[in-house]
Parts: sequence; C-alpha cells; structure tokens
Amino acid sequence: MKTALIAVCAATLLLLSACNTVKGMGQDLQKAGEKIEGAAKK
Repeated sequence: MKTALIAVCAATLLLLSACNTVKGMGQDLQKAGEKIEGAAKK
C-alpha cells in the first residue's frame, strides 16, 4: 500500500508539472483524484 501511495504521489507531481494553465491544473488534479479514488477502491 505504501508503494502505491508513493507511485500516486509521483504521478501527481508529474501531472502538475506538465500543466501550463489554471484550467489544465484543475483537470490534472481531477484526474489525480480519480486515480487515488480508484486505488482506494482496490
């Protein structure tokens, strides 16, 4: 579980560094939230 959390955090940082606009950042955060939610359901 700890490894999965580290992987999700790393992916979130990559997504956030890739966005150039406020709208893009919102979309990236939404996608990251969906991935965290999916990981929590497993």
